[in-house]
Amino acid sequence: MPKSCEIIFENNKKWVESKIAENPEYFHELAKTQNPDYLYIGCSDSRATAEELMGLKPGEVFVMRNIANVVNTLDMSSTAVIQYAVEHLKVKHIIVCGHYNCGGVKSAMTSEDLGLLNPWLRTIRDVYRLHQRELDSIEDETKRYDRFVELNVQEQCINVVKMACVQERYILEEFPIVHGWVFDLKSGKIIDLKIDFEKILIDIQKIYNLTNSDWVMSRKR
Repeated sequence: MPKSCEIIFENNKKWVESKIAENPEYFHELAKTQNPDYLYIGCSDSRATAEELMGLKPGEVFVMRNIANVVNTLDMSSTAVIQYAVEHLKVKHIIVCGHYNCGGVKSAMTSEDLGLLNPWLRTIRDVYRLHQRELDSIEDETKRYDRFVELNVQEQCINVVKMACVQERYILEEFPIVHGWVFDLKSGKIIDLKIDFEKILIDIQKIYNLTNSDWVMSRKR
């Protein structure tokens, strides 16, 4: 076994011992069913971990991560995670969190054939197409890159809101609420992009209304 993996097992042993020392029932309690309030959709980047940057404990956040925090409704992984979190875990908040200096977003800014990554990056390049005028008007490349990260988060939030399970449960329970954040690697701070969830929901329902109003209202009663 490579030495790096041996270190992980040693770290795990120390972690287990420290948790038991703090609370002998820790793992007994952890093994019970999860009841998180949050679904976190983030980037797979090794520098942007979910629980650590949010200051939450195991069991408090349901996590999905992929390259550049993309929500593609043709991706069964994304849709399955969101539907499970919304319908079964009953999360109250869905957070899409990007981060500055994101390699996936930067790759989508370049005209380069990246093989199997091309279909995945196309979703992000579509964000550039939708906001090309704004992005091309930003002369400073770093600022343009940062703004692209923010706009990608915004569009992935919209993709979440498009899903029927999100629309239906919100009508019934006024949850979940969708949030768009960016993690600043240089400062360690989370930046709230203040996505107007309710306005987005109203606007997109004109086109992406996937709910049966009569059915939803009968359940609400």
